Amino acid sequence: MSSRVLLVEDEDLVGTMVQLNLEAEGYAVEWIRDGREGLARAEGGDFALILLDIALPSMSGIEVLRELRRRGRGTPVLMLTARAEVAAKVEAFDLGADDYLTKPFDIAEMSARVRALTRRGSHA
Repeated sequence: MSSRVLLVEDEDLVGTMVQLNLEAEGYAVEWIRDGREGLARAEGGDFALILLDIALPSMSGIEVLRELRRRGRGTPVLMLTARAEVAAKVEAFDLGADDYLTKPFDIAEMSARVRALTRRGSHA
């Protein structure tokens, strides 16, 4: 598998865990720690999936998602966030998120969701 994944996450522990796990599964992971930089990278790269935190420096993940969809980018987005309230989930889905996983999460579940989203994207 050579799917490229963009990880936009500012927490070192979470980012390291996600990156190491996905790379062990054969994904090429590019890790960005800033919202504005993540948006620029998502625009300039060909990624199978974007894993996106909500609470990011310079630009929130919600703003990144909103801007990606406004610009017509259909790359699947999996939100990885500590925001567990229903309103946050509804907002993300309404803006075009494809999945939503709250922290702390089980790495096996995250991996299964990544596989499902990248599999779905490869058949689109």
